[in-house]
Amino acid sequence: MDRDDIYDSRILLVDDNAELRSMLLKAMEKEGYKNVSAAGSCREAMTRLRLSGADFIILDINLPDGDGFSLMKEIRETEGYGDIPILFLSARDKDADRLFGLGLGADDYMVKPFLKKELMLRMYAILKRSHPHVRTEQEENRKLILGGKTIDLDAATVTSGSGVDNLTVKELRILETLLKSRGRIVTFDDLCKAVWDAQYYTYENTVMVHMRRLREKVEEDPSSPRWIVTQRGIGYRLNTEEMAEKLEKKG
Repeated sequence: MDRDDIYDSRILLVDDNAELRSMLLKAMEKEGYKNVSAAGSCREAMTRLRLSGADFIILDINLPDGDGFSLMKEIRETEGYGDIPILFLSARDKDADRLFGLGLGADDYMVKPFLKKELMLRMYAILKRSHPHVRTEQEENRKLILGGKTIDLDAATVTSGSGVDNLTVKELRILETLLKSRGRIVTFDDLCKAVWDAQYYTYENTVMVHMRRLREKVEEDPSSPRWIVTQRGIGYRLNTEEMAEKLEKKG
């Protein structure tokens, strides 16, 4: 993937602190991003989004006319914007807030005060994984059948008798990583390195939240998973059909 493609991405920063907005816009431009804009409220953010679109959103939680959680829900429910990667950047440092944000489908959550360089690295990592790229003929129309659910890896959707669910960038990346080693255990560390480019001990809760949401979409019974199973203390495994059948009989 060409680095220039990533730096051409449209970045939208939503924060009510004008000084912080100015500082981060300058930092992103210095980093090489060419299409950066900012908004100071929920209303302004939606206006900018509808006018110019976005490929990545940095979102504060405390905003003058609402909160970032509600704004994210509105963005996700707006046609055409449901799969935009979102990173929360907030002074709210409680685990409950961070886990709630990740549970909504955010791709990452950073707490203020923060290191600008760390933010730039996390932005780049998310954009690199979510940026569209040219697939070979062998990679096209990739579909995975898990029981009564069909996962379209190209469209990032899960289709079943009850309808269609969209996968987030992180959920898709987790599934692709497990699929490469289907039938074998992927350690917690290897999964974090592949999906977050980080060590597991710093992302333990993040992994658990994303895995729970992924299971809710691909499992018939998320509380008793047949396909994505946990090997306690080691990692996760995407079962083959034979493994899933044996697990079902055993249960």
